[in-house]
Amino acid sequence: MPMSLRQNRSRSDRGSVGSGEQELGRRDLTILTTGHCPLATATVTMQSRDDYKARREDLRVRKVMSQGDSMKRIGIMVAMLGIAAWSFGQAASTPATGGQSGQAAAAAPQGKRPPQAKTQPEFDAYKAAAALTDPAAQEKAADDFAVKFPDSELRPVLYKAAMHGYQQANNGDKMMDAANKVLKYDADDPEALLGVAQVLAEKTRDTDLDKDQKLAEAKKDAERALVTADTDIPTAGAPPERLEAYKGFLKSEAYAVLGTISFNAKAWPDAENQLHKSIDAFPQQPDAIAVFRLAVALDMEGKYPDATKYCNQAVELTKEGTPAGDAARQERDRLAKLSGGSAAPTPPAPAQPK
Repeated sequence: MPMSLRQNRSRSDRGSVGSGEQELGRRDLTILTTGHCPLATATVTMQSRDDYKARREDLRVRKVMSQGDSMKRIGIMVAMLGIAAWSFGQAASTPATGGQSGQAAAAAPQGKRPPQAKTQPEFDAYKAAAALTDPAAQEKAADDFAVKFPDSELRPVLYKAAMHGYQQANNGDKMMDAANKVLKYDADDPEALLGVAQVLAEKTRDTDLDKDQKLAEAKKDAERALVTADTDIPTAGAPPERLEAYKGFLKSEAYAVLGTISFNAKAWPDAENQLHKSIDAFPQQPDAIAVFRLAVALDMEGKYPDATKYCNQAVELTKEGTPAGDAARQERDRLAKLSGGSAAPTPPAPAQPK
């Protein structure tokens, strides 16, 4: 599995920019939304030095938005759908006997059998660890549990709880560490695969010496999650509507990772394709960042009407004054200038803050 993520930061965007009033070009937007185009070598056009400073701040905000909001979304949606926790709770409510294991397997011909404790002491230790809420404490408890019960099926469950805690705290490095511990015991767990893939896709920089390795790992893990979302989650007794929503959400996140990789590589047609799939896989609550990136990809392809459509959707899904909301509104204004019109006011429909 991938090595711990290093926090390399590119310093190549410290070039000088001359004054002058020129048309705002699409390459400027590439710099704003990816941070991968060196200002020293790019032909940057802007209307004033104040505009340049504002766009540099936008670039900083975009990095924060991509690294924080997406990670938190996974934890929130998993908690809302409740499939994983519900299934594990049903399975681990009592220590298993040989007969119970056979019955559980027979009752769940699709997907995996939920993990179970084998003995009462193992079950008691699991309950004590599962009651913790601080992610660092959860991870330590999972480490201690894995040492004390080296054959327990519940080891990845506890590490996944720590992974979710780190997701909520927007701690990408620790989230990926916990996800890798899950994968040590359950190599096909789709949530853990996506936890690793998302951090690698969002935080890998052009200056990383192992950039290609990281992005290849992210792509492989996301593609594997598309398969294991159907085959490797416990299904016994799960409400069908929640199960389908959970699978759709996991697939949406996997396509979003693949779209992010293409987006950052400026492979706009593939980014458009993958981000469309992400939105279609979980249409009841699309990811605002995926919608925003789709708008930018369409913009970069010159598909301005479609770009405007999805940019307006991104505005509706976000709240003004947040990193995601501000980026979406700036892109909306830019598209309005390109089309020769004026930006439409934000509709009064309730937004979903990111």
